[in-house]
Order: sequence, then structure tokens, then C-alpha cells
Amino acid sequence: MPSILVLAGSPSPTSRTAALAEHLAGRLRGDGHAVRVVRVRDLPAEALLSADAGDPAIAEVVTALAEADGVLVASPVYKAAYSGVLKALLDLLPQFALADKVVLPVLTGGSPAHVLAVDYALRPVLSSLGAHHVVQGWFVLDKHITTTDDVLALAPEAQRPLHDVVDGFSAALHSRRALLTAP
Repeated sequence: MPSILVLAGSPSPTSRTAALAEHLAGRLRGDGHAVRVVRVRDLPAEALLSADAGDPAIAEVVTALAEADGVLVASPVYKAAYSGVLKALLDLLPQFALADKVVLPVLTGGSPAHVLAVDYALRPVLSSLGAHHVVQGWFVLDKHITTTDDVLALAPEAQRPLHDVVDGFSAALHSRRALLTAP
């Protein structure tokens, strides 16, 4: 069973992005993956801001990342890029932390003008960390995500294409796993 680490990079305690990351984690679990979600905002701020890779919580994330077959990176867009808290974590990772991984970038934002942040802000960083395969990423408008009593709803115009991208990520992971375990 392929394993996936989901990095939810929103700094907000009540985040549509984090709720979306949890929703996508559930979909991936339903497709036979072992999934762990890490809300980056819950990691020790002192360790993130002082680049303390030796902090036990940071070291645990690095270990989980090393053991994962795939990584889903979700973040809201701020100033045409992914969040600073996500950047702080990515800066702490070993140089080739994403080597041999299949990676799915997912961003959320308030305007379609931010859609290019997937390919021009997040994808280059993921590639520089040695990602084996960065699948087609996706951008979801904030207005297409609603949460009520911890239940997420996606607008139909966002749900189908996003689920198609996530299903493609899942298929890439299953294919990669089959290649690695073939006799």
C-alpha cells in the first residue's frame, strides 16, 4: 500500500486549505493509501523560524517524508506564492527530500489571477527538492470551498477536476509501487 504525507501549509487555525487537505486525504485513503496529514502551523514556531532541523517534531516530519511514497502539498496563496509557514518547513528539509517521490501541489486562493502560483512558485521548489514526479497540480478558488461543522463541500465546478487530478496522483503512486515491487 503506497503511503502519502500531506503537508497542509496554512497558517490559519480555521483554514479552508487544511479542510481541503483533509478531504483529499480521505479520498486517497479510500483508494487504498496510508495517509498522514501534517498541519505545518502545528509544528513548533521557534523550530521553524530558527531553522532547527534537530527539533523532534521537525525530525519526525522529515522521517515521515523519507518513508512516504508520495507527498501532497497544499497551501493558500499569499502575495502570488505559497504560504510562509510552508516555506519555512520546506527550507528545513534535506536537499533531496523529495527524491523518488510522486508529488501533488494543490493551492487555494481568492482570485483566478493566482492560478499560476502552482507552476511558477510551488513547482520549482518541489523540483529543487528532487521530486521524482510532480504531477499536474491544481488551484481551487476559495469561493468553491465551504466548511460547516467540519464538513467540507466543494462547488461542482471545482470538485470534478480536482478529484480527477487527485485520482491521477493516486494512479501514479500505484503504478510506481507496482514497478518497484515487480519481480
